[in-house]
Amino acid sequence: MAVIRPFRALRPIPSLVDKVAALPYDVMSSDEARDMVRGNPYSFLHIDKAEIDLDIGTDIYDDRVYAQARNNLDRMTAEGVFIQDQEPCLYIYRQKLAHRTQTGLVACLSIDDYMSDTIKKHELTRADKEQDRIRHVDRCDAQTGPIFITYRHQEEIASLIDNWASQHQPLYDFISEDGIAHTVWIIDDSGVIERLQGLFSSVSALYIADGHHRSASAVQVGMQRRAENPQYTGTEEYNYFLAVVFPDKDLYIMDYNRLVRDLNNLTPEGFLTLLEKDFEVQVNPQVGPYQPQEPKTYGMFLEGVWYILKARPGSYDATDPVARLDVSILQNNLLGPVLGINNPRTDKRIDFVGGARGLGELEERVGSDMKVAFAMYPTSIDDLMAIADAGQIMPPKSTWFEPKLRSGIFIHKLS
Repeated sequence: MAVIRPFRALRPIPSLVDKVAALPYDVMSSDEARDMVRGNPYSFLHIDKAEIDLDIGTDIYDDRVYAQARNNLDRMTAEGVFIQDQEPCLYIYRQKLAHRTQTGLVACLSIDDYMSDTIKKHELTRADKEQDRIRHVDRCDAQTGPIFITYRHQEEIASLIDNWASQHQPLYDFISEDGIAHTVWIIDDSGVIERLQGLFSSVSALYIADGHHRSASAVQVGMQRRAENPQYTGTEEYNYFLAVVFPDKDLYIMDYNRLVRDLNNLTPEGFLTLLEKDFEVQVNPQVGPYQPQEPKTYGMFLEGVWYILKARPGSYDATDPVARLDVSILQNNLLGPVLGINNPRTDKRIDFVGGARGLGELEERVGSDMKVAFAMYPTSIDDLMAIADAGQIMPPKSTWFEPKLRSGIFIHKLS
């Protein structure tokens, strides 16, 4: 049984929403964020990556960063950039890019559902990144970035959401600089809210698609505040965290590609020979990059040449939901044993590039600071759910969801 809860969103005034809305804090560097906000004092990155308003070189975990985030949030609220709804509401958030549309319900989810595994996870979190968001949420007294959640599609929920959107004027409707259309509706009818809550009560599980660090930190802050307030009732805002909940059929996962800095002291010829054990290897017969068209197939760029790799049958355990992933096969049969990348979470010789950047990015990197690149076939949402259902963990950088949710459109105040 999944619990969804309406909330009083702190949100931008309509005339500034396109300037406030920003990409998630963790998809760009501090320098990139500084470039993005140049000339835009309203960007939510001033709150989500507040080091951009401090001296260049400031440690992103410095206490001044969190203090600056709170100051910026308070200032923008006082200046009327943000307003807060008077009554708890649900919201519809639709994103459209070219032929793809995803429509989610913005709500708060229960930290108890997270702890009971009604909200399922598929990634490990890093302590430093988790602590960063704990400090950010606690200092701002707010969750500033929504968690990307999915569930198995239910037609009755989708129909109710679509009907509401078709019959009401949007709260926001804008196109971001990357061409993605963002449309938001407010659901302020208590009867419709209760009906949606009832429908979600029959949803057996929710799945974190993206935002494991943010969700873990929100839960930790909630538990910390429970400890500080032993008479808590469970209705306090800190018992819930901000999310956008999408049906699985709407989601689009892109490839998450790999780059390695060297060949682990192998010659290109010796490297190619070792690959033959677990992969069929051929030169791409077409001109240009090779984008894999089916699972267990990879594009590889080496010495200016694109190759096609196909995993040999029997080189992986097809019955194991983790071992049969394309990212696992590459790691277990090539990156680890051949290139010596035994821990891709920490090894500095490997880098990852989201598919939104295109395969041209792989060619550029191999031409500069990297030696070999691997173009991946995307992980499926079914694989993600199967792994989460099994209580297992996906390898790092297995999924790249596109489009990304924008931060700053909805803020969940904890008190």
